[in-house]
Amino acid sequence: MLEMLRGKRMLFVGDSLNRGQYVSLLCLLHRAIPDGAKSFETVDSLSVFRAKNYDATIEFYWAPMLAESNSDDAVVHSADDRLIRGAPMDRHYSFWKGADVLVFNSYLWWVAGDKIQILRGADNDPSKDIVEMKSEEAYRLVLHQVVRWLERNVDPGKSRVFFVTASPTHTDGRAWGDDDAEGSSNCYNQTSPISAASSYRGGTSREMLRATEEVLATSRVPVGLVNITRLSEYRRDAHTQTYKKQWVEPTAEQRADPRSYADCTHWCLPGVPDTWNELLYWKLFFPSNDQVL
Repeated sequence: MLEMLRGKRMLFVGDSLNRGQYVSLLCLLHRAIPDGAKSFETVDSLSVFRAKNYDATIEFYWAPMLAESNSDDAVVHSADDRLIRGAPMDRHYSFWKGADVLVFNSYLWWVAGDKIQILRGADNDPSKDIVEMKSEEAYRLVLHQVVRWLERNVDPGKSRVFFVTASPTHTDGRAWGDDDAEGSSNCYNQTSPISAASSYRGGTSREMLRATEEVLATSRVPVGLVNITRLSEYRRDAHTQTYKKQWVEPTAEQRADPRSYADCTHWCLPGVPDTWNELLYWKLFFPSNDQVL
């Protein structure tokens, strides 16, 4: 993998799930690099890992909705009251340009509500012109903008582009037949994958998955889909649950019921994102097999 990246720049673009995959890849690769021959730094929305002996960088750029939005601060952000700019994403584009391998994702922030607010025009003033659009329609709009940028700025003879499909959540045990009461079961304390695949009713939006496939299929620059959705849907046991850094200390009431603050969105490392990277590795080295994945 490092030899393939020699002299190249690999860039992950997306949300915290994509960042988890990025960190997974760094963990998988860094052991092959002597301590003095690697470095890591984060400045605002961009994190850069350097493999000095290979003249290679593996980077992550925070852009959870791909479009410019009010959630672009890499530290202070919220999925509430989401506002995106309908104009070209020039600020983001400047970081993407020149990457030899691009790995995009964007899903979770789009399904936090049925509607998205869109700021039209180039003016930064939110009071200028705001319209509301269904999330799926706005998602398609943004993906089309990404495709147009790829077609204008990426040489498919020199660069590779991938899009990682939706990462599922496990917030409601009814999806795998645990309970009838909403909220009474989630990923907390789960220790095994879902085994009854035929009866599993995942909550991942099929409409958003279809939008991803349909829009990216129109691109004249090939975009390889890394389909991680179904395999990850079975892993109710693999989330960080309560075992992650808590930005806000849980209340006594929450501690009495850990299910109430268990993180059923993000994944433990080592864990599921390592498998996503195995799929990405396969697609990088064997592009002719894209259709079977």
